[in-house]
Amino acid sequence: MGRAIGIDLGTTNSLVAHVDARNRPQVIAADEGRPLLPSAVHYGADGVIEVGAAARRRAPERPVDTILSVKRFMGRGPGDIRPEDRGISRFDESGTLVRLVVAGGARVVTPIEVSAEVLRVLKRRAAEALGGPPGGCVITVPAYFDDAQRQATKDAGRLAGLDVLRLLNEPTAAALAYGLDKQVQGTFAVYDLGGGTFDISILRLDHGVFEVLATGGDTHLGGDDLDRVVARRLLESGLTPPAATPSPAVLRGAMAAARNVREALTTEPAVDADVELPEGHRLHARLTRGELEALVQPVIERTTGPCRDALRAAGMAGVDGVVLVGGTTRTPAVRRHVRALFGREPLVDLDPDTVVALGAAVQADALDRGGREDVLLLDVIPLSLGVEMMGGVVEKLVLRNSTIPASASQQFTTYADGQTGMVIHVVQGERELARDGRSLARFTLKGIPPMPAGVARVEITYAVDADGILQVAARELATGLEQAIQVKPTYGLGEEEIEAMLIESIEHAEADVTERFLREWRVEAERLLAALDSAFQVDGELLSAAERSAIEERLAGLRFAMSGDDSLAVKAWIETVDGATRVFAERRMDKHVRKAMAGHRVDEFAGEPRTTRPESDEEH
Repeated sequence: MGRAIGIDLGTTNSLVAHVDARNRPQVIAADEGRPLLPSAVHYGADGVIEVGAAARRRAPERPVDTILSVKRFMGRGPGDIRPEDRGISRFDESGTLVRLVVAGGARVVTPIEVSAEVLRVLKRRAAEALGGPPGGCVITVPAYFDDAQRQATKDAGRLAGLDVLRLLNEPTAAALAYGLDKQVQGTFAVYDLGGGTFDISILRLDHGVFEVLATGGDTHLGGDDLDRVVARRLLESGLTPPAATPSPAVLRGAMAAARNVREALTTEPAVDADVELPEGHRLHARLTRGELEALVQPVIERTTGPCRDALRAAGMAGVDGVVLVGGTTRTPAVRRHVRALFGREPLVDLDPDTVVALGAAVQADALDRGGREDVLLLDVIPLSLGVEMMGGVVEKLVLRNSTIPASASQQFTTYADGQTGMVIHVVQGERELARDGRSLARFTLKGIPPMPAGVARVEITYAVDADGILQVAARELATGLEQAIQVKPTYGLGEEEIEAMLIESIEHAEADVTERFLREWRVEAERLLAALDSAFQVDGELLSAAERSAIEERLAGLRFAMSGDDSLAVKAWIETVDGATRVFAERRMDKHVRKAMAGHRVDEFAGEPRTTRPESDEEH
């Protein structure tokens, strides 16, 4: 087995990291040479699946077939779909879990399958960087993910062919990376505002012991929500021609424009948005930083309640420092809010985009080969786990913010005379009634001896492992009759579904890889052809007729190879065309450099003062 890896499976972007030979965590470049892999998956009508930046580029033109921010739907059912989500994506609501209709209506996929596509790319990139398949992995999840969402994440990892050693809460991973890097001690708040989720965790760091005291958050709050209010403003003020009900394509394009505007206003006082949208629409609007902050402030304020609740649950009035996690925390208004909320200048010297993946890599290394014996993680369960009793009330067995692994047992009795079975309804949440919590599972303990009501004794035990996944056991004490299950939430994939998908992926692995390479080289060839066509139109006079003819012959060979099924042939012809056009590229560069330097001196471009001798007329 290879080295273990850590994966930050994010709403907007995902990353993979490992611990190198010097025992230092390093992020692996994931997409087009960048460490951030956009968590975007495009399902083409021809069956081709694209992941990452290529998929995100397709979002404006194919919004329904391009899935962004799927993390919001992990472990969720149709009842959790929000109106704004329906404006962009199409859903199949016939089942108990979220299913998205893609590929021009020809395919239905679950969030687990979409996430698995992202994880497969990260796994492949790790294999390329490490020289072989990775070993186990640690995948991070929002601290406030419930059991269903955690199980869905593990299912996605398994579907991607990963050996998931553990799920690790994102704030804990960030604190792990930060604490080891800075050797800090004390109490810290980890404020994690990503693309689609918000987490707040209060931790105590003491000589290698990372103890989570309390967590809170909102799994439907993040940068997407900031972009949504900005997009609404842009559409209201700058869409031509106006549209009372913008189509999914227009909405997706407006969301992309809003994200660019928000990111640009991090450093600029004002930004002009001028974007061509699908269906003949154009978006042209100007937004200042002050206007942006007024728009997003109500969204940012929604983080205040969870932060105060977490401090209260930890029994603390303040903290020694605040660690920022997630790209959205780069927004100046967010940082000001954090400063005012905690009375501390937030710590920003570590990259908020990569710190979670680095912490996950450290934990993966420790679990895989004992890489960090000086580190002890004491995480907590985000929501209470209970059982429904008669009348629909919930008896909580494992309380929120209990340190995990955790277990608890309690005895219950029968309600009616002669009762021979007992339904165990597992519920998660803080409400007192089962109907207000999230139903995780139901099973029946059968074979209880018929006795008068209240005589039988049934002991129910809840055990939560280090991933936050629950196992439930029920035992009738008089007979020893027992039944135990690992809770498989309603919104996860069934064992048969996962097994079928895994078998299918193995059976078609070789063909899939071959087809993928062919598709990738065809795309590269198409880009090369388009670039050369543009270059010929602008600078075609730089080539003689014979030179142009030689290049055209090689382009014809490339086009012929693209029509076939040999990926290596396409690759070889791309290299041939590159070689044939190298002189043309050099001439173009010389031409444009001369044009740029016309009327200027060389030292102007060097950016250094002239101190050697005075200028003479002969130098012009």
